[in-house]
Amino acid sequence: MTDTPATDWVRPVVHLEIQGKDGDRLRAFYEAMFNWPMTPGPVPIMTNFPAGIGGPEPGPAGHIMSSDAPRVVLYVQVADLPASMRQAEELGGAVVSQRLDIPGGASVARIADPEGNHIVIVQQ
Repeated sequence: MTDTPATDWVRPVVHLEIQGKDGDRLRAFYEAMFNWPMTPGPVPIMTNFPAGIGGPEPGPAGHIMSSDAPRVVLYVQVADLPASMRQAEELGGAVVSQRLDIPGGASVARIADPEGNHIVIVQQ
């Protein structure tokens, strides 16, 4: 039997998965880059994500767009965009696209983790 609410509702993001050939390297990158706590072990689990400071209300948003390949792109808020771009490179990642200041909005840049997964870093 399915537990279905009387009215439809928005399904929140409840989990994320980042895959790559070198899990230990990816774990070190994400722990250092975004201060994401992870449990030790063969399958590191990201735990206890506290609410971000100054994140947009009412919460995360997203979009769907056409692409040349399937992928998931995370948008992660940072306090200092230039410093975070440098940190990504120091941690073995790369800056994929330079800072873009959205008129009336945030500033963003695209980085890649050591396996080439893209992350958009956002400074409000």
